[in-house]
Order: sequence, then C-alpha cells, then structure tokens
Amino acid sequence: MNSIARDRLRLRSRLDDVRRAGLAIVQAALAAGGAWLIATGLFGHARPFFAPIAAIICLGATYVERGRRTIELIVGVSLGIAIGDLLIAGIGVGTWQLMLVIALAMGAAVFLGGGPLLITQAGVSAILVVTLQPPTEGIYWGRVIDAFTGGLVGLAVSIALPVDPLALARRTVRPLLSELAATLDAVAQALADGDAAAGERALARARGLDAKAGAFHSAVLAAGETARLAPPRWRTRERVAQYAEADPQLDHAVRNTRVLARGALRALQLADHVPPEIPLALRELAAAVRGFDGALAGDAGVEGPRADALRAAARATLVLERTGNLSVSVLVGQVRSTAVDLLRALGLDGDEARRAVRLAARRAATEELEATAPTGEGPDRAVAP
Repeated sequence: MNSIARDRLRLRSRLDDVRRAGLAIVQAALAAGGAWLIATGLFGHARPFFAPIAAIICLGATYVERGRRTIELIVGVSLGIAIGDLLIAGIGVGTWQLMLVIALAMGAAVFLGGGPLLITQAGVSAILVVTLQPPTEGIYWGRVIDAFTGGLVGLAVSIALPVDPLALARRTVRPLLSELAATLDAVAQALADGDAAAGERALARARGLDAKAGAFHSAVLAAGETARLAPPRWRTRERVAQYAEADPQLDHAVRNTRVLARGALRALQLADHVPPEIPLALRELAAAVRGFDGALAGDAGVEGPRADALRAAARATLVLERTGNLSVSVLVGQVRSTAVDLLRALGLDGDEARRAVRLAARRAATEELEATAPTGEGPDRAVAP
C-alpha cells in the first residue's frame, strides 16, 4: 500500500471517529450554550463560566449514571467554591494559597466520601476561583447557582437528545465477542499443534479480554439508564434488558476462557496427551460466540449458537469418559462451564442450561454407542444411555 492510500485510510478513519462522536459533540455544544444563556439571561450573571463548564462535565466522556454524576458535580463545585471563596478573601492570591485551597477542597471531598468526580471537581473549582475570579468578600453564591444550572442543563440535554442505547450496547459487545471467539480459536490451534509458545500467546490474549468485558459492562449500564430515563428511547427497554441479562454471563465466559487457556498451557508444557476432540470442541464454542451478535440484536435466532455450545459440551464430555488425564479433565470442565455461561446468556436459566448440557452429553454418548455397536445382532443389542 502506497503512502497516498495510507493517508486516505487514515483520513477516512478520522472522519469516522468524528461521525461517531457527532452526537456527543452536539450535546456538549447545546448544553454549554443553554447553560450560558440561562445564567446570563435569567439570573443576570455577567461571567457565568461555571455554567457551561458544569454542563460539559455532566455530559462527560461516558453515559453512565449521569443523574448521580450531576449531583456529585454540583456538590464538588459548591465545595470548591466555598473553600476557595472563604480562604482567598482572607489570605490573598499566590502559589502557596492556591496549593492550600486545592488541598483543603479535595481533602474535604474525600472526607465526605465523594467519588472521583466530586473530588476532582472540588479541586478544579477551587483552581478556577483562585485564578479566574478571586473573591473580594465571602462566598459568591452565584457561582454555585451557575454550577447547578449547568449540571441540570447537561442532564436535560442528555435526556432530550439521547444516544441510541441499542447501538451503544451492540458497538461494545461486538469487539468482546470477536476477541473471545478468536481467543478460543487460538487455544484450540495451540492444542492441535502442541505448541506451548502459541499457548502462552493465547493465555495473554485471554487475559486481555477483561478490558473489553469492562467496556461492555459500562455500555450496558449506560444503555439501561438511557432507555429508562429518556422518553425517546423507552421503546428499546426490552431489547436493552437482553444485553443486561447477557452481560454477567459473558463475563463468566471470559473468566472461564482465561482458566481454560491456563489449563491448555499447562497441558502443553507437561506434554500431556490432549485428544483432537478438545480443539474441535473449542472451535464449536468459538462458533457459538460468533453467533451471539445476531442473536442478541434479533437479526438471527438463538438456535444456532445454542446448538454449537451444546455440541462443544457434549464432545468434551465424551472425551472425559475415555481418559483419566488430569489436564484433559480441567479442559473438559472449563468447556462445559463456558457452554453453560453461553446458554445462560442466550436466555436459559442456570438449571435449564446445565440440564441441556447433560442431555446433549447423553445423546452424544448414545449416538456413539449406536455407531460402534456390532451389526447384524438385532435391536436388542442397543445400549441405553
């Protein structure tokens, strides 16, 4: 690829980034402008810089728990302003005064049990008080009103002009599913090749899944809050609930995959014999994971990924019945556990999922016995599961 083509791809990627951030940018601009307009026009404040700042901070970089963050914002700003106004009016402005005010404001926020936003905003507000508009006497409550106004305007804009909660959930679950499936395939390939170095890389990849699982969890919380609070998105509540139900089960699947990858590496390092059916079962689990996106989004049914997960569990169970290898036992246990996690994420409860796995294993055992039974001896030779 030549440099011109690379530049075009880079430009297209940057434009896509701007497009994806378009709604957040519009929200921030509207909230800041609205907060400024209310503070100047309604309250008559000449320089209400806290109002647009509070509005943008309230909208923030994420969409999670904006109501709680708005309260933290207002409390943090009020705390920083109060301490800044009271101290600076008496001790003046300077470097040590700035340091003292910041330390006291953030310390007070910690003492009150505030979260990161409250603590940070208390310090930032104290800085703004000291550097931009030092007080001449006591607390200027207009700044607190500005912060309150900006926070409420930011919250109102996020409700009136909300993100698409389904798009948010789906945009974050896709990378998780893709990487989870790829990790299962990597473990399967390492076992099939007997390659310990590849097993180490697969384990490192499995450990990296936590970040994507965390991003999906945050997105699910944000999507649920948006679907609950924003009237234009109320119709998405049922579908968003499906992502919320899948979230903890996918997290369990990520953890089981990490344990599975660790068990596979140990088997490779010990040169234990791992039957080829185990890598096949892992590839079937990967196929089940790849079918999740369509199933959760409603673009496809759940039958396909459920069938893949059950086949994986059944195949692994049959392997366990043929060997007492400890390494294989660990791998089979994790395959079955991951299959149960995936089935639960697809709508089955715990008992139903475990019952389905046991039934699939019995059926597979029966089919194997029937396929290997001597022929020509009549139906009485059939073996019951």
